[in-house]
Amino acid sequence: MIELRSDTFTLPSEEMMDSIKKAVLGDDVYGLDPTVNELEKKSAELLGKADAVLFPSGTMANLASIMAHCPRGTKVLVGDKSDIYIYEAGGATVCGGIIYDPIPTEKNGTLKIKNIETRFPKDPTDPQFALPSLLCIENPSNRTGGRVLPLAYLQELNHYTRMKNIPIHMDGARIFNASVALDISPIEIAMFADSVQFCLSKGLSAPIGSIVAGSSPFIKKVRMIRKMLGGGMRQAGIIAAPGIVALENRNDVLKKDHIKATNLAEKLSLIKEIDVSPNVETNMVFFTLKKEFLIATFISTCEMYGLNIDELEPGVIRAVLHSNVSNEDVEKAAEIIKKAIPFSKREFT
Repeated sequence: MIELRSDTFTLPSEEMMDSIKKAVLGDDVYGLDPTVNELEKKSAELLGKADAVLFPSGTMANLASIMAHCPRGTKVLVGDKSDIYIYEAGGATVCGGIIYDPIPTEKNGTLKIKNIETRFPKDPTDPQFALPSLLCIENPSNRTGGRVLPLAYLQELNHYTRMKNIPIHMDGARIFNASVALDISPIEIAMFADSVQFCLSKGLSAPIGSIVAGSSPFIKKVRMIRKMLGGGMRQAGIIAAPGIVALENRNDVLKKDHIKATNLAEKLSLIKEIDVSPNVETNMVFFTLKKEFLIATFISTCEMYGLNIDELEPGVIRAVLHSNVSNEDVEKAAEIIKKAIPFSKREFT
């Protein structure tokens, strides 16, 4: 089965599995797991931050970051198409008493400053209004096609939030895809955010784990919240070891994924019944079918032929390339998609 629903389906490499056996372990709640400490130090250095902390998931990592930044009763400004807003179960409200205030997301994944400005009351002393205390951005932006936010935009946004006296948290689940796409160091992206979360278990292909990086005082608060949320782990070096391997091999792996995504997009663009979103920037390909075809039938037919693919939002199909998809799989996936389309026609069904 060719799996293109998400890069969360990646399986660890043999090198990662071997690293687990060799990992030196300790109790991470006491700060005594040397492998975890190495991963956290390496992660902080890669993003140009003072400190970092390992989490079991990106959802918990984002939640702990938001709670560390935001007092209860304040607002976190988020994109209306962001993973934090759509896929993370409203945790900031449930656990932190923090209000999500969604802002329209542009086609390139950005949030317009003029729209952000409307979320600030004209009179911040008026007790009727909850005040914004954090802006969250997603880079790359998942639901807009894996779009990488331009550096000039990040710089402008950073300048604006400094004037408004609120921090920026970057959900950089795939920030290393962004750095590969721009051919720059991840530090040059992370420098515009006060805190950054990234996933080890997506395109980086580690089996589990996410990292939050930021200032030392901020990470100290995040560690306390992690414990409260049940994220304190003991001999977590078995998670950290493959994470270290993932970071060491990241560029080679992700570059190949981006090439495979471009190749798949080119092949799909030759199929007349399909409209492919232009400008594939990372490891994601988005496409739609002509109106005379049924999405659900198309997806189930692809599955029958050996391809898992999914509808990310109504009418939009996402294919995510990753380390467990070969060049041959890309060829075969395009063939399956072409073969499945005729069986998806409304008249046929």
